[in-house]
Order: sequence, then C-alpha cells, then structure tokens
Amino acid sequence: MKKYFNLFDFKQKVDYKTEILSGLTVALALVPEAIAFALIPGFSPLTGLYAAFVLALVTSILGGRPGMISGATGAVAVVFVGLILELKRNFPGIEPETILHYVFATVILAGVMQIIAGLLRLGKFIRLVPHPVMFGFVNGLAIIIFMAQFPNFYQKGTNELLTGASFYMMLGLTLLTMVIIWGLPKLTKAVPSSLVAIIVVSAIVLGFGIDTLTVADTMKEGQTINGGFPPISIPQIAFTLENIKIILPYAAIVAGVGLIESLLTLNIIDEITDTRGSGNKECVAQGTANILSGFLSGMGGCAMIGQSLINTSSGARARLSGITAAIMLLVFIMFGSSLIEKLPMAALVGLMFMVAIGTFEWASFKTFRKMPNSDVIVMVLVTLITAITHNLAVAVLLGVVISALAYSWENAKRIRARKYVDDNGVKHYEIFGPLFFGSTTLFNEKFDVQGDPEEVIIDFKESRVADMSGIEALNKLTERYQKVGKKIHLRHLSKDCIRLLENADDIIDVNVLEDPTYKVVANKL
Repeated sequence: MKKYFNLFDFKQKVDYKTEILSGLTVALALVPEAIAFALIPGFSPLTGLYAAFVLALVTSILGGRPGMISGATGAVAVVFVGLILELKRNFPGIEPETILHYVFATVILAGVMQIIAGLLRLGKFIRLVPHPVMFGFVNGLAIIIFMAQFPNFYQKGTNELLTGASFYMMLGLTLLTMVIIWGLPKLTKAVPSSLVAIIVVSAIVLGFGIDTLTVADTMKEGQTINGGFPPISIPQIAFTLENIKIILPYAAIVAGVGLIESLLTLNIIDEITDTRGSGNKECVAQGTANILSGFLSGMGGCAMIGQSLINTSSGARARLSGITAAIMLLVFIMFGSSLIEKLPMAALVGLMFMVAIGTFEWASFKTFRKMPNSDVIVMVLVTLITAITHNLAVAVLLGVVISALAYSWENAKRIRARKYVDDNGVKHYEIFGPLFFGSTTLFNEKFDVQGDPEEVIIDFKESRVADMSGIEALNKLTERYQKVGKKIHLRHLSKDCIRLLENADDIIDVNVLEDPTYKVVANKL
C-alpha cells in the first residue's frame, strides 16, 4: 500500500517512498557535480555544495516545476572566471576572500534581476524557442554531460589516461553501474535503479578494498566537503559606482544564463511528465534561491538538467524529492562527509553516462529528412555551439535568431499579387501573404506604376500589414502613383494601418463589415 501526502501542492499526491529514494539518489549525484563546478573558478568545494543545497531547497519549495532540481552549474561557474579576471585587472593583489565577496554580491544582484523578470512575466518568452533549438540544446547538453565524465579516467593531476588494471577496473565498474541502471527496471521498479547501482558498486569497492578513484580524489589536496550549516555571508564590498560597473554586467549574464537554462529544462521536464510548469513562478524561485545563496556562502546556479532527469526517471513527480535531495546533501556535508568522500567515482560516472544517453534526443536523427533544411542547420549549429563553448545562452539565442531569419525569408517569398482589369478599365491587385520588412522589396516589384491605367485598386483582404516597414512600403507606393497623376485605392486595411498611412484620407476605401481588426506591430512601439 502506497502512502500519500500532499506537500506544498494540494492538487498532487506524493508517493513518499519514491520521492525520498529519488531525492537520495539525486543528492549523491549532486556532490561531484557541485565540487567540479566550484573548482572551475577556483572556489572551495563547500562553496559549490552550499549553493546546491540552497538552490535545491528553495526552488523545490517555491519553484514552478515540481520534480526539477537546481544547484551549482557549469554555465554559471564559467561566468565567474571572467569576473575574477576582471577583478584582478582592476585590483592587482586582491585577496581570494575579497573576490568571494564580489562573487556573492554578483549572485545576489543576479537573483534580484531574475525576480524582476518573473514579476514582469518574461518567462512566457521561452515559448518563442523553436523546437529545433530545443533539440540542439538538449543534444548539446547531453554531449557536455558525457564528455565531462572523461577526466575521471585520467591519472590524478594529469591529462594522461589510466593504464593497466586501474583503467580496466574503472571501466568495468562504470559499465556495471550502467548495466544495473538499465537492467533493474526490467525486473522491478520498487526502488530507483540509480540508487541501487551506486550502493552495489560502492559495496563492491569498499568490501573488497579495490583501489579506484573516489570522490575525495577529485578534490585538491587538503580540501574536504566536511562543513556545517552554510554560514551567513554579507558581501563586504563598497557599493561604489566603480564596483557596480564591474559586477553589473556579470550579474546580468548570470541571471540570463540561469533563466534560459532553467526555463528550457522546465520545458523538457514538462514534456517528459506530460504536465505544465509555470515559467514565471520558476523565475521568481530561481531569483530568491540565488539571493539566499549569495547570503549563505554559495556561488549561485540554476536548474540542472542531468539531476532533473535522474529525478524524473526515478519516478519523482512532486516537490518532496527536491527537498529530500537538499536536506540529504546538507546531512552529507555536516555528518557524512567521510563516507561520501569514499564513494567510487565509477558509480557516479556510470550514472551520468546513462543520464547523457537518456538526455540525447535520438529521435532527432529520424527527423533529418522530414524537417526543412533550415531547421536541420539550426539544430546542428545549436548542438555544436552548446557542446564546444558550453555557453548555453549564446547557443540558444543564436538558434532563435537564425530560426527567425529563416522564417522571415520563407514568408518573404510568399507574398504575391493576382492582377486583372475590370470592365471599367480599373486595374485590381489582390495581395496574398504578409507584408513586412522581409517582403517589401518583392511587394514593390509586383506593380507597374508607369504601365497601369489611371485608376488602381489594391486589395489586402487576403493579406496583412505586419510592421512599420510594410506601412512605409505602402506610403512610398502611393507616392509613386500620385506623382504620375494616377488614382489609387487601398482596401481592407486595419484601422491602425489607416492611422499610420500619411495620406490615408485620400486613398482608403473603408468597408466596415469586412475590414480586419488586427494590430500592426509598429502601432505598439
């Protein structure tokens, strides 16, 4: 008999066992990731672990997507590398402790920006991301997750692969983890296969005293994950104009990267769980979590697609799993650090390999022949940029821009005109397709101003004027006809189009019953 309890979400039942076990699995997977991301800009492991705890807890309680996991991420960590270099250029000899205060201030400011984005309901703009961009983002992220595991096969402190028995032991334990994760669900789904795999492989390593890479080996000498509750950290920096100029751009990048990655992850989890989260609510939750992270010695972060997929694939669908992951992570830091540091990395590497395989949209290969060439190019380009640069924001934004340009190009070619002369000698142009910045040149080519009769009617019943470029094209066209002394009539234009035309009173034929009511984009500027 399953026990259910309604936690922070009164419309959803919570399966205690599934949520707690899944949360425990996620907590174990968070440890090496948080440590690795903290080391990218040179922070201590605890800086990443504190951020993971705060972000996972706050977003699980307040977020717009139950089951999604947040923590310290590589995309955010990379931003701090640039901030540190900027600080060292401006303040030669700056102390590492002072650098951390600037980082915490940046995280707090980024959190404020994210809350503002949520309150302004900007989360809805994630719907503008086309599907090929989503495919490219997911595939690129899967490649990043997969490639990030390879350093665990290197000899400590070098870029050389393990050799001999050490290599085969690491490979064998990794493959064993993957087989258990793949095969156990075929036998039973009573417990998360990922958790069982970690326990089994860890038991083999500890029980037989196998010499293999552990969590402790991934840290620098003298570092540890042993700590207490996150200490309060009020940024000790002067809020002068100079300092604000330094941290403001990086705070904006952290906020933007964090929101893009979080909202895209939210969309992916929505598709997997066949439910719908709230993007605006998630923006506010991410901002709140980052503000608290900055005040509690954390480096900030955003949603983590790998850990989110571990969570959902284990059956978690509610907030309890994320809360459990956060609490267990804190327990590891305060009481279980010595045990966690002994966990074999092979088990965690195998888990992340399976996450990468599950994340990759293999179905995207089947769509190559069915999708337009422009969509295929966008998908491949976003995948490559994401995988090579690790800059998710740039990859997604570039993908959206290229998709928009491709869409504009295709629509620009669709404008056409049906022409005929009626019994009274009046020439009619019936326009089909949208008139906007991309189609104005082709639109102007449809008209023979010199060769047309004395009276011309242009009918927009099957068209629409979409922007100010379209309005300007109409103004110039009417001027050309009027200069040669010919009379022109424009029919079926919306009221806002009529208002924006310079000589509308002389040339517009108004049909109240048929004229459209759409709004020109330019009228809102």
